[in-house]
Amino acid sequence: MRRRWWLFRFFDLIIKFWPIFRPKRGVVVIRMDGIGDMVLFRNALDQYAQLFSIERGDITVLGCESWRTISTKIFPEYKCFFIDEHAFARNVLYRFWMGIKVKKLSPKITICDSYFRRALMSDSLLWMIDAPRSISSIPFINEKTRPEFNYYLSQNSQLIDTGPYPTHEVLRHYNFISQVSGKVFRPTIPKIKWIKKSHPIVATKALKPQYIVLNPGSNEYGRRWPLDFYLDVANKFISKDYTVVIVGGKDELVDDLKTSLKPDSPIINVVGLTSIPELMDILNMASCVISNDTGPAHLSIALSVPTVVIIGGGHFGSFVPYPDEICPPFVKFLFDKMACYHCFWLCDKRQNKFNSFPCVSSVSVASVIDAAESLLKREDLG
Repeated sequence: MRRRWWLFRFFDLIIKFWPIFRPKRGVVVIRMDGIGDMVLFRNALDQYAQLFSIERGDITVLGCESWRTISTKIFPEYKCFFIDEHAFARNVLYRFWMGIKVKKLSPKITICDSYFRRALMSDSLLWMIDAPRSISSIPFINEKTRPEFNYYLSQNSQLIDTGPYPTHEVLRHYNFISQVSGKVFRPTIPKIKWIKKSHPIVATKALKPQYIVLNPGSNEYGRRWPLDFYLDVANKFISKDYTVVIVGGKDELVDDLKTSLKPDSPIINVVGLTSIPELMDILNMASCVISNDTGPAHLSIALSVPTVVIIGGGHFGSFVPYPDEICPPFVKFLFDKMACYHCFWLCDKRQNKFNSFPCVSSVSVASVIDAAESLLKREDLG
């Protein structure tokens, strides 16, 4: 076991055996992962009420603080409970306090069906809640995490094998509910309902009716297609009379864009200026979105917006590209397949951690422009 497991062990044990006197009721579904993962899971959740013969209001989604602000619109019929995943993984006192609150949810059933997950996050929560019935998928396990996963998995009521690596995450969710129910559930294209409305930050900048959104950021530097390439794409579409909007989180490329964009640039830069709901508004009204392999790409696809996604090969097929049966015609995944694919992003082919992975940077500017133009023509025709 790793040192942190022993550090948390005493407090986690207290939570597990903390007396709760309220009756056990409902289902808690543990989704301690990012926005993109949440999007890929969302459709499958709607099968849970039928699967466990309960009302949707008796299902609690235990999620990450990072997507709390859009939860009421994405999970309108469900209860939600949120944890700051970073604090939970590092701060003993926060972990203990939140653990007690989660314990008080007192469900009959707890579920965790993520494949790529952290044992000290999702599996420890499942264990601490200590519901009469706990159902878990078998996760991806390496030698470093094997002792922790072996311990937690041994405590579950039921383990589900959702498929070998690199089965796509959406297919895993439906494999999970199919095995639990004993009947086949067919996977569906990720989809989110969101009211179309223009965002004031964009609307006040003389926005043209058609605009292209570029999302050049990512929480991993290596997965970022080079910023200069994005700017080449931006200039191409500006020359075609499109407005170009660059979006991203507050920690993504803020300084780089200040350096790269001239004061009189026609590009609308809202990096670090939008909340997640505001980002959804901007994506939802776009003519096309061009993005790295990150949360906003999945949001854009789920909003049925024409989307180009530039991807590498770290765990190719697990999240992107989407398999044919759930890949919409308005989406193009671009990649340059290499022999080193499936490296789990442990790349030794770049000079430093701030460089793009070679499998990402090798995707050409011309291919991205061609893909976006073909989607825009398709929209014009359809």
